[in-house]
Amino acid sequence: MSMAYEEYMRQVAKPMREELTGAGFKELTTPEEVDNFMENASGTSVVVVNSVCGCAAGLARPAVVESLNNDVKPDHLVTVFAGQDREATAKMREYFTGYEPSSPSVAILKGNEVVHFIPREDIEDEDIETIVNNLKGAYDKYCS
Repeated sequence: MSMAYEEYMRQVAKPMREELTGAGFKELTTPEEVDNFMENASGTSVVVVNSVCGCAAGLARPAVVESLNNDVKPDHLVTVFAGQDREATAKMREYFTGYEPSSPSVAILKGNEVVHFIPREDIEDEDIETIVNNLKGAYDKYCS
């Protein structure tokens, strides 16, 4: 790929990254950062596999951000960006045992174990309110 293309894609993805980082999510951009996070994971975490697709922009990111307006919240908020930080995303997916790769997707972890997973197919055909309620219900169940 050309450097111009790489830079263009970084600029396109920047506001998509900021939508989550502005809500308190920490980006994990390398496999080492993913391993470090997962090996030291304690409490509960939400992991968003971010994406440039329309369902990420119109549904997943807004729903995840809105879901944090809940009495019960996860301890940690992290994100990897599919198609941008490929190696980090691939490494995170190794921890999602039993789940097919999906972008966007949202995983809720207890320690480093996935206890709730929302794949793309449960995002793209839903409305924001349904996704928010799915996440809030999972927070109430696993994060309290």
